[in-house]
Amino acid sequence: MDQKHSKIDDETIQIYRVAGYAFVLNLFLAGMKAMLAFFSGSLAITASAIDSATDAVASLVIYGGVKLSTKKTRAFPLGLYKLENVASVLIAIFIFIAGYEITISIFSSSQKIPAISLPFVGLLALATILTFAFGRYAIVIGRKTKSPTLVAEGRHRQVDVLSSLVVLFAAVLGYLGVDWTLWGITIDQMGACLILVFIARAGWELLSDGMRVLLDASIDFATLDQIQKIIKKEPLVDQITSLTGRNAGRFQFIHAGVTVKTRHLEKAHQVSEQLEKKIREQIPHIEKITILYEPQQRELARIALPLADENGRISAHFGEAPYFGMVHVRHRDQTITRQKIVGNPHAETETAKGIRVAEWLVDFGVDHVGMKEDISHKGPGYVLANAGIKTHLLSCEHLRQAVAEISAAGL
Repeated sequence: MDQKHSKIDDETIQIYRVAGYAFVLNLFLAGMKAMLAFFSGSLAITASAIDSATDAVASLVIYGGVKLSTKKTRAFPLGLYKLENVASVLIAIFIFIAGYEITISIFSSSQKIPAISLPFVGLLALATILTFAFGRYAIVIGRKTKSPTLVAEGRHRQVDVLSSLVVLFAAVLGYLGVDWTLWGITIDQMGACLILVFIARAGWELLSDGMRVLLDASIDFATLDQIQKIIKKEPLVDQITSLTGRNAGRFQFIHAGVTVKTRHLEKAHQVSEQLEKKIREQIPHIEKITILYEPQQRELARIALPLADENGRISAHFGEAPYFGMVHVRHRDQTITRQKIVGNPHAETETAKGIRVAEWLVDFGVDHVGMKEDISHKGPGYVLANAGIKTHLLSCEHLRQAVAEISAAGL
């Protein structure tokens, strides 16, 4: 098993573990609150018990969603990763349901003071602390594993902390025998309004994020921009014709189309494999990369020639040539459409001038380089070859003759 899949398997195990912890915790809280509600008669604690029971069901949904999301079948060859996002949407629905239950319970609990004892207050405080700690833990693991489901679970727990605090506050008031209202509005009702704001916000974020993935919305632009930069750094890539990506669970699927500076299928395939490797190294949780490549289709061929002077005489040296002639030749009729003589910026460089000149020509975007000396087994030759630039040994002495000789050899 390769390193990539081993890492993903480890992350999946972490998600299983957190989902299992969530189920056990929620089941414990539901049982404890149900017992407290039975003995106290508190509607707020009763609603909180129902909320925890609902959370236990949601935890099972998470576990099942993650479990099934890693399965691949003939009917679903790309996997069932989106089930994680389905689980996130379901959790959002549970949040809205819990918000409704909390609102009803708080408004109802203001009608009378429940019979709350000090141990009840202590147990509710413990439940609040456990909920907060587990919520932070789930978010940390969710962000580490890029799991939208665990992040959703952590956010849900944060909403539960707020509701637990309201229930705890109501229990403290009940224990103290306080029944205070302001203009007919109880403290519980004020807290309910605040909780509803958080519930609506958290639920909407989870619902909208989950639906974006289910509807195949694009991955974030920052990631696409990073992938684009990786592709553009590949010397043999001429241009990017398309680049899209989508999320499925905590994984990403990337589709790219490029034109390459070579007509050799084996070389083009090597470029595709190198790009895939570089993208996977720099961007985590990519399940599949599809790179479609095709040879560049240009109207013009760009030829570079080392010159001894500005009159167009071919230089006997490559790196030391004081000038270079840059010529554009139309493929259709081999007509020169543009000719320009530029100074060699590295002619006076003391070391590795040939390699520097080769890199300069690569940046210039030339397709062919003609010269008097054979550099095919030297550093500059390797630089040009790796960039898909074809080199030609010349037998002529002048720029125009060199262009004709290269054109005759085939552009």
